[in-house]
Amino acid sequence: MLKQIETGIWIISTNDWERRLFDELIPLPDGTSYNAYVIKGTTHNVLIDSSDIRKIEPFLNDLQSLSLEKIDYIIINHAEPDHSGAINEVLALYPKAQIVCTEQCKEILVDLLHTPSEKFMIVTNESSIDLGGRTLNFISAPWVHWPETMFTYLNEEKILFTCDFLGNHIASSEIYSSNDGRVYNAAKRYYAEIMMPFRKIIKRHLANIDKLDINLIATSHGLIYDEPEFIINAYKEWVSDTVKNEVVIPYVSMYGSTERMVKYLTEGLIKRGVAVKPFMLTATDIGELAMGLVDAATIIIGSPTVLTGPHPAVVYAAYLANLIRPKAKYATVIGSFGWKGSMVDQIVGLIPKLKVELLNPVIVKGKPREDDFRKLDQLIEEIVVKHKHLGILEGG
Repeated sequence: MLKQIETGIWIISTNDWERRLFDELIPLPDGTSYNAYVIKGTTHNVLIDSSDIRKIEPFLNDLQSLSLEKIDYIIINHAEPDHSGAINEVLALYPKAQIVCTEQCKEILVDLLHTPSEKFMIVTNESSIDLGGRTLNFISAPWVHWPETMFTYLNEEKILFTCDFLGNHIASSEIYSSNDGRVYNAAKRYYAEIMMPFRKIIKRHLANIDKLDINLIATSHGLIYDEPEFIINAYKEWVSDTVKNEVVIPYVSMYGSTERMVKYLTEGLIKRGVAVKPFMLTATDIGELAMGLVDAATIIIGSPTVLTGPHPAVVYAAYLANLIRPKAKYATVIGSFGWKGSMVDQIVGLIPKLKVELLNPVIVKGKPREDDFRKLDQLIEEIVVKHKHLGILEGG
């Protein structure tokens, strides 16, 4: 899909309508798109990023439909193959083009694509290219979410090209987000699944973006932002240290014991004014769980004991939480066992990167008894007190 977004500036948005899994890991309920951009100057033409190799044909068809006599520069903001995958095919069409990227990006692309090293032009932070009437500046942005990344800023039209950063996985016939609630949810899912591990680094990059005058944020996935403050303000909230009065409970229950505990906790916490988001892991879209973890103050992991340890689905969820490192302040474990086990120690051992205070676990033998429910009441009270201490719960 080729559309002009400014005079002499086009987006090539190659929709992947049917794709439902990214990196064999991330659910894509709305598909995705691979966005590239073409800019014409009076002296030089530029292609910013390219496409996933699986969509090479529609991408090249759109690019060639512009009937450009030349492309002087292929700017690669991020080396991941869903944006760099078509570089060699573009070079075959425009053999005089130079690939513009960071030194580390070049190293990755040579390894991934075997692109000849002499085709590269290395830029650093605040390097620029004059296109004739238009100027591109480059902004170093490592670890959003790979180490080699950068942004490209078009001075005259005030467009910031961020590649993966601030993206949203949506396939659409539209181009602009226009403050769409669906885009907000897709962007939050994208942040939770991809960007959240780099929360502290992203704060610094947001501060750099604040120094720019931006009319349009042009990302490499999904709809682009014609109201930049929409996504920037959302990211500032997500990366802040502020949590919400929310408890997330990822859990599995094999014979009903853990489920009874989850329901008891859910009802008790809600009565005390705490929002609760339970996720039965055997039926949960893992991306929904990741979104729930973005703002939650407390995480309660629930599991039965399987051969002395936690249920495998709980292991996966705990491992995922450890990878994406949400800003939660508290965590604990609830569950059941039949004869013996070390479930709590194993789960806690899976989440060393979570900077949380561990609350007292509640583990029952068989089905919960009256004394077990009293312990759950104590856990409810402890969470209420902790949330009040954070200033996120009044009354209770």
